[in-house]
This record gives sequence, structure tokens and C-alpha cells, in this order.
Amino acid sequence: MKKIISGFAAVFMAFSLIITQTGCSEKSEPVEKTSYYMDTVCSITVYDMENMSGERAEKAIDGAFSLCAEYEALLSATKEGTDVYRINHAGGEPVECDLRTVDVIEMGIKYGDLSEGKFDITIGKVTDLWDFHTENPRIPSEDETQSALASVDYKQIRIEGSTVTMENPDGEINLGGIGKGYIADRAGEYLEEQGVTSAIVNFGGNIVAIGDRDGDDFRIGIEKPFSDRSEIVGAVTVKDATVVTSGIYERCFEQDGRLYHHILDVNTGYPADTDVASVTLIAESGMSGDCDAMSTICLMLGVSAGTEFIENTEGVEAVFIDRDGNITKTSGADNFTEE
Repeated sequence: MKKIISGFAAVFMAFSLIITQTGCSEKSEPVEKTSYYMDTVCSITVYDMENMSGERAEKAIDGAFSLCAEYEALLSATKEGTDVYRINHAGGEPVECDLRTVDVIEMGIKYGDLSEGKFDITIGKVTDLWDFHTENPRIPSEDETQSALASVDYKQIRIEGSTVTMENPDGEINLGGIGKGYIADRAGEYLEEQGVTSAIVNFGGNIVAIGDRDGDDFRIGIEKPFSDRSEIVGAVTVKDATVVTSGIYERCFEQDGRLYHHILDVNTGYPADTDVASVTLIAESGMSGDCDAMSTICLMLGVSAGTEFIENTEGVEAVFIDRDGNITKTSGADNFTEE
């Protein structure tokens, strides 16, 4: 069995390779810090050093990471005592939650409706059957999968004020498909509140670009799927924008000649079987959470239907890479340049 499991070192290396800036002058050294939240490497780089001291930039980054810790303590499905953990272990009883938790759950419900159920945050029990981190991954049996699928239906969630109830006592919420982007947005907002005017927030492929660098757009490289994480197929140039990339190569393993990845189909309980290897969405600032969900939807729809979905979504553009390496972009993705 060949394992292709993404690790901390590989992802960290990708961060330093795919984010550059176009034609900027070397005026000062940026301040960069990296941490680990939500099961992913999180990196924040502040560039506007002419406007703030290194100490102030570090303090702003530390504050943003503290905010990440706060959200993880609310939204994690695995950490005991979080809002989501308590909902999943309440046996169908109402759970009083932080309003920020409710906000993320409501966003998940919104994209459940928009995708006609293809995106479903109650996929928790199915997700629990898979482990893409172990050295010896196993494929769940059909019986296990069908049993877990019986608890999946986002329409079972009932929200009254700050109270969340799962109508199915076995239902489990997992916000992995939306929470990371939502938190990236909040981190970006916090940095701006601290006076940061030029920065990159990169939470495992969820990128928030704050401003530009010395008047030039940031250049965000799009990684070649299944490469050694150092190759890019092209890049988008952006300022004050969100760039989110999702792919089937991020967490996966191969067994008996078949690739198993972490984007699970809510109808089958197994990895989505489409022609998409990766999709990158480009949108205005503050939409990382939305793009997180929409990128998952695109991976499940396939290139053709996914392209149509994004073409009908205002303010969002996309670059698809299929399993054969072909690139398809939406009509407004003019800021993408192929290498």
C-alpha cells in the first residue's frame, strides 16, 4: 500500500514557495509567524513594516493566533468541551452555544441549501470512520458506512437563539469544510483592527490577502496537484482578496491502485469521485469561509458543473485543475496566469 499522507513539513515548505509578490521593492523584512490550529499549519506574515514596528507586528500576529485558539475551543469536533463536541454528545438535547458557533453552523446550513445537500456539516460520523493521518489507514466497511450515513442530514439542526439541537441523537456536526476559512476571515479582520495594512494570512490553503505590498499585488501560486509541493501551474495576482485552494491530494492515501482522499460524498460515505484534482477560488476579502465551503462543493460537482456553479455565483472566480492536469478557469478569472 502506497501512502501519500500530507504532513506538517510538506505543507510548511509549500507556504514559503507559493506566496510571493509581484515586482515589489525590498524595503524591509516582513514579520512572519507560524502555528498550528484546526489540524493545519497556520501562517501570518505582516509586510507593512514602514507603518509599524516589528514588536507591534508580532503583537498583532500573536493576537490573531489567540483568536484562532478561541475559535478552535468552540468549533473543534474532537476537543472535549467545545460547543461542537457538546452538541455531538448531547444525545439530541439542546445545547447552549457561543453565538460565534451558531454563526458558523448557520453558514454551514446556508451552503447545505445552496448545494442541495452536497455540502453537509452533519457528516461527522462518516468523517470519524476515516483517518488520513495514520501510517496504516483503513477503508471503512459498507456496513459501517451505511450506519454512519443514517445520521447525516443538515436539516436536522434546530437553532433557537443561541441554542442548538440535533433532532437525530446520533447526528454529529463537523465544521472542517467551513470553519478554517471562517477563522481566517476573523484573523484578517483582527489584524486590520490592529492597524495592519499589508499582510498574508494562510491557513492551510485558505489565504486572506490584506492590502498589497508596496503598491504591487500579491502573487499567489497555485500548486500542481500530486507534485512535491514545490511546483506551481500558475498564479493569481490579488490585493484585498480571498484565495482558497482545495484538492484531493491534500490528505489522501492509495490502496490497491485507488486513491482515497478526504473530500467525502454525503451520498456514498466514500471519497467524491469526480474529475477535479484541485480548485482555487478567488473572491473579495472576507469570503474565505464562503470559498472554503464552495471549493468543497466544486470538488463534488466536477469541473463542468463546478464551473457553471461558480459562473452563477456573484463575485467569485475559479481555476480548476482536473486529474489529467488540464486547467479550466471561469470567465472572470483574468488575474490568473498560467506558468
